[in-house]
Amino acid sequence: MVYRILCIFFFGTLMACHPSGTKVTVPSDVTSLSSADSAEFLSMSPSTKWHSYGKDKLGSAWKTSDNTLHLDASVKEGWQTKNGGDIVTNEEFADFDLSLDWKIATAGNSGIIFFVHEDTSKYHYAWETGPEMQVVDNEGDADGKNAITRAGSMYDLVAVSKDVFKPAGEWNHVEITCRNGDLVFHANGEQVLHETLWDDAWKKLIAQSKFHEMKDFGTFRKGKICLQDHGADVWYRNIRIRRL
Repeated sequence: MVYRILCIFFFGTLMACHPSGTKVTVPSDVTSLSSADSAEFLSMSPSTKWHSYGKDKLGSAWKTSDNTLHLDASVKEGWQTKNGGDIVTNEEFADFDLSLDWKIATAGNSGIIFFVHEDTSKYHYAWETGPEMQVVDNEGDADGKNAITRAGSMYDLVAVSKDVFKPAGEWNHVEITCRNGDLVFHANGEQVLHETLWDDAWKKLIAQSKFHEMKDFGTFRKGKICLQDHGADVWYRNIRIRRL
């Protein structure tokens, strides 16, 4: 027991203190025992902290069990899932540190969207307002063949710097941190993206992307976290967030 406690402390400290871009080996049985177990983090309980975008509760296709959210995409409705849809946090966050694990079905696609402004009178989908960390099966989905739409990229905006993601059906541990517009993505113990939001370069980046016709996209500095329904089975677990 003492040995296990010491191991948990060691790996938690290592994850919290690693320098940017430094590779950190994360044992599979310790991924949920990183800095996300700090008292500063809020546990985003699947059953009480989320609702479907534009609604007051989770769609029934989102199944909850322990600390896991699973989108059962077996029944389609257009390109999404019947009784599914994107889900968002009940609360909004400005500067934040988000930590979670995800796995995707073969050829599956999803995403983690942040700074979402939930106003269905103006925005039909969450991705019309906030940037996204891509969640995708790189081998089985067409998005996995493009650097700016591969797993870990900021979708259609910034390429992921390295491919450290595990294949479909296996868990990946990711962390998204944003403080005063300084945005960093980590995946499986490595930094994979670093970008500055809201400056002139950011505005130019959006103007050259598919989002250029969405005048409010990427402008919000506070918003909800979203997990995307892209019509494929996807699992999210150990979701933790803290305000910075």
